[in-house]
Amino acid sequence: MQETSEQYMQRMDGYVVGRDPLKLQAAAPARLAKLLKKATPAKARKRPAPGKWSIAEIMAHLADTEVAMGWRIRIVLSEPGSTLQPFDQDAWASAMRYEKRDPRKSLEQYRSLREANIALLKSITPADWKKSATHPERGELTVRKIAEMTAGHDLNHIAQIERILAAK
Repeated sequence: MQETSEQYMQRMDGYVVGRDPLKLQAAAPARLAKLLKKATPAKARKRPAPGKWSIAEIMAHLADTEVAMGWRIRIVLSEPGSTLQPFDQDAWASAMRYEKRDPRKSLEQYRSLREANIALLKSITPADWKKSATHPERGELTVRKIAEMTAGHDLNHIAQIERILAAK
């Protein structure tokens, strides 16, 4: 049974509750780099099960999601009340050939985009954090909520990579 949008949001919230989303976001690239050092090239490309992403695919997804999250934050800040465009992560994985992407290059792309997005979030006013837009699947999202969901998304995929590395 596929997870609903509400269930997904609750799961992401569970990773972040009571924690600073910017601190979590800032720590994620180093945590991922440490995990990637443990992954041989073969292990990074091996899917843990049919239909499940490999470490390399997860890293490509994280890099591309950082583009999407940065865009959403910028839309909310500049055009509050607008509608945010959802994206099909599996269509992106196929179209952008995640299975062929180098996980270390994906990490560098992710790290660079993350630094830019955190710098932007650190520069905004308290009122900016409350600006919102509507996501067709997730409802009203404030800048704060997007930051929290991004941090939860990171932690979700970090845990996924840890499980892949721990499997024999």
